[in-house]
Amino acid sequence: MVRLLVVDDEEDIREAVAEVLHREGFVVETARDGEQALEKATAARVYSAILLDLMMPRMDGWQFRERQRADPTIAGIPVIIVSATVPDRIDADAVLPKPFDAEDLVRTVRSVVAARAAPVA
Repeated sequence: MVRLLVVDDEEDIREAVAEVLHREGFVVETARDGEQALEKATAARVYSAILLDLMMPRMDGWQFRERQRADPTIAGIPVIIVSATVPDRIDADAVLPKPFDAEDLVRTVRSVVAARAAPVA
């Protein structure tokens, strides 16, 4: 089972992304900001990937990544940055600039999940 966490402060975007991914057979949970995402990720849940917006109130995507990398229980969860503003350098497994279409979203998620599931030679 592939479980995803979609993190975005804009409810319309968060729910639209979750709906597309759910239709593709993924189990999807959502969070409205980095703080809520951190709470969910550190609770006894295992995510195959986190789709993370960068620009959010309370705890933004950069702050979330700092906290995630510092916590060995969640540091290994792949992150896909989904943001209208993408800096030149960002520590992520993939970047999906907004706006994007459903095909790009699904292709990116599948690619990241497959890369993490592939055995290391």
